Amino acid sequence: MPSFHNGAVEIAYLDEGEGDPIILLHGFASSKNVNWVYPTWVSELRKNGRRVVALDNRGHGESAKLYEPAQYSIPVMAGDVLALMDHLAIPQADIMGYSMGGRMAAWLALNEPQRLRSAILGGIGIGGLIEGTGPGENVAKALEAPSLEDVTDPVGRTFRAFADQTRSDRRALAACLRGTRELMTRAQAARIEVPVLIAVGTADDVAGSAGALGAIIPDAQVLDIPGRDHMRAVGDKVYKTGVLDFLSRRS
Repeated sequence: MPSFHNGAVEIAYLDEGEGDPIILLHGFASSKNVNWVYPTWVSELRKNGRRVVALDNRGHGESAKLYEPAQYSIPVMAGDVLALMDHLAIPQADIMGYSMGGRMAAWLALNEPQRLRSAILGGIGIGGLIEGTGPGENVAKALEAPSLEDVTDPVGRTFRAFADQTRSDRRALAACLRGTRELMTRAQAARIEVPVLIAVGTADDVAGSAGALGAIIPDAQVLDIPGRDHMRAVGDKVYKTGVLDFLSRRS
């Protein structure tokens, strides 16, 4: 798997296919493989004539593991994306992020709009981006607990079980969670001008309302993923079909 360095931090990535580039940003405690390869996003996008780039966020997957929360701020992590684009000589791309990756994509849409053709915010609604209803200190403590049996908080148990399943570095994840708490204000979200698609499962109790966020971001489109919660929406056919349709209208 190829990698590059953004400063001292090694970032692993994949770069497959040909055509207009799309960059995929995975969610917290996940990886490029778990979020995008295994649910067939990479193959589907390639079939639709796309060059697909996906990275393991710092602290995740095959990328460097860091243990200070300050090393995981959303601007710093979004900086890894820009550095990868520069490394691959990609001046502009569509960017799709899921959950934490959606927050990174939203930050890029606000602060580096010239680098984005569009932003797809998956698994992130008004709660996760603006109101702060996503994973909190309860999840960080669950990740640091000696075992899953020691975790009583239900949300904490969900994320701890997921981290154990993916064999993640739980100490790095706890630092990441504590470092990515900065939210976007409504005024900031209202200044996003690139085309945006917001896709959230209707049973997602982590992301918050997609419609409420769509009402703030100018001209944003909202895609409801029927019956899916935060963990199960990622590979849903409705999500994939909606994204491919959205991208086809950006061509």
